[in-house]
Amino acid sequence: MVYFAALAIAVGFGTALAAFGCGLGQGNAVRAALEGVARQPEAHGRILVLMILGLALIESLTIYALLLGFQLLAKLPTVQQVLDHLPTITQ
Repeated sequence: MVYFAALAIAVGFGTALAAFGCGLGQGNAVRAALEGVARQPEAHGRILVLMILGLALIESLTIYALLLGFQLLAKLPTVQQVLDHLPTITQ
């Protein structure tokens, strides 16, 4: 049972950590793209395309983490299965 509790906690923290890291990465990518456009305005089209491509790749990592979380959640037992394995209290 401790394994299932650790699995449930790991899914929540893992997905949150992946979303946090990808959010930081996307913020850095946009900041760098804006700095690039500010330094060289005539290259804004190429910088925009490369930024959008990079953001799509970063976002795919978050989606992979979410899918992995769903797969791990599918391994958790249902409430009824947990209740069936609890020792019965006799009076």
